Amino acid sequence: MDTHRDTHVAAVLSSLGAVLGTEEFPATAAGYRALLEWAGGLGTVRKAGVEGTGSFGAALSRYLLSQGVEVFEVNRPDRTDRRLCGKSDPLDAQNAARAVLSGRARARAKTGDGPVQIARMYKLTKGSAVKARTQAINQIKAVLVTADPALREELAGLGNVELFRACARFADGSKDDEGDEETVLQATRTTLCLLAHRIEQLTEQIQDAEHRLTRLAERHAPQLLALVGIGPDTAVTALITMGDNPERLGSDASFAALCGVSPVEHSSGARQYRRLNRGGDRQANAALHRIVQTRLRCDPRTQEYYERRIKQGKTRREIVRCLKRYAAREVFHLVKAIQP
Repeated sequence: MDTHRDTHVAAVLSSLGAVLGTEEFPATAAGYRALLEWAGGLGTVRKAGVEGTGSFGAALSRYLLSQGVEVFEVNRPDRTDRRLCGKSDPLDAQNAARAVLSGRARARAKTGDGPVQIARMYKLTKGSAVKARTQAINQIKAVLVTADPALREELAGLGNVELFRACARFADGSKDDEGDEETVLQATRTTLCLLAHRIEQLTEQIQDAEHRLTRLAERHAPQLLALVGIGPDTAVTALITMGDNPERLGSDASFAALCGVSPVEHSSGARQYRRLNRGGDRQANAALHRIVQTRLRCDPRTQEYYERRIKQGKTRREIVRCLKRYAAREVFHLVKAIQP
């Protein structure tokens, strides 16, 4: 399937690779049912390749999985191939089907219908609120740089919390004196007041999202929270990376590759070495990095391992990479064990 916002284009191939049909359907619940009925009329549908299972094709993937069809994530066609072979929605749909038939598309889609998807929604809300709050804080400090000297001196030396409270107490005089001409000082105080109230609202949203994420982690991943260096946010990040159907990941090595902590082989002539994996889910990679840094500070077992590898001539970078790989293996087996 070649997925878009309003329509999806589907192509059906036989087991020998012959194109049995190509059709376009609306991206609606009725359209999904019509698509599967049409494909089922051409034969038994066992596997489906869908572009964008995490975006435009997410709802379609969930529907197909609920109907017993094995869904695989298909990458967008390479631009070089498009230049040589052309670009059209039916052609993209056929290429997606051929990727599944040939075995090139091996990543199974997430179901997105359980607590992990709920956690993804809350984490998205928290992330956008944190970004907006940081922007508002920077704007307050930027306004103070060019503010009246008397106002700067009034707010000088205050920490962030005290500064926001003081700005929130500034009265909005523009509403009371609509007939009078507003001064720059009044506009500055009003701006600081509005930004401070915005920060307060965003802080409440962040705390609410954190409370919901903590409750989800305690309910669905209590064994992760028992490990050293793993808090609710890190546990939720690991769950989101694995999805509601972690059985789609065959081993801890596949999870490590998904997190970008598996070593990548490099060789040129007689020189052979391994380099860090720059791909994968970077949020999951950052979560594993936080686990390792916390354990290096307070976990005796990790500290003992670090000292032993240092004596062997390893660099800190190499040791951290190995520790992240071990952490990925530990998290993978625990999540697999607690999933229903």
